[in-house]
Amino acid sequence: MNDLLNQLELVGDWLTSSQQWHGDEGIPQRLLEHLTYSGISLLFATLIGLTFGLLVGHTGRGAFAVASVANLARAIPTFGLVVLVVTLAGLSTTPVLVALVALAVPPILINTFEGVRGVDADTRDAARGVGMTEWEVLVRVEVPMALPLILLGLRVAAIQVVATATIAAYPGLGGLGRFIVDGLARNDYELVIGGSTVVVVLALGVQVLFTALRRVIVSPGLQGPAAKS
Repeated sequence: MNDLLNQLELVGDWLTSSQQWHGDEGIPQRLLEHLTYSGISLLFATLIGLTFGLLVGHTGRGAFAVASVANLARAIPTFGLVVLVVTLAGLSTTPVLVALVALAVPPILINTFEGVRGVDADTRDAARGVGMTEWEVLVRVEVPMALPLILLGLRVAAIQVVATATIAAYPGLGGLGRFIVDGLARNDYELVIGGSTVVVVLALGVQVLFTALRRVIVSPGLQGPAAKS
């Protein structure tokens, strides 16, 4: 217990040290790099996942292919993908972004697809019966009703990306993972635990953000178990 308290005290000292909050290797700069990698990856993953999830969910065509591709993507080890792309493309941000996008697409794709396909068929028929086009049925009926599951997929993807973006440090890039990699190289476990703590806090912040977003944009009548998972 005393060892744990001592470690916590050391980490607290590290986090509150003024030198950790200034310069190119300080927490703000590393956090900015981490958010940049995460944000770009999540943006591309969202564009891919939402586009195909909405299209396949609405038309019902290609459902098996979507499920197969998503399951295959889940099975790919993220770090292994980084090493492969680094070998093929060289040392740059590209392998990190490719790996993070591959990680984030499946939950967005599957949840979007399941959310749209789960809309009651009678509701769709009623919308078409009042003269809505297929685009209007998708945007005005299916998407609002699928929103809890869509947000769930985005939340899962965002947390996974934020947590996994630490791999950006392995090819020699920045981000919060730099603290962990450098700490391991120097046997400086204060640095490792401190960097890990910042990553955990960031992931919790993402969780809180999506919880608040759900409460704001999802209809109260749809605030069911799926939205709260």
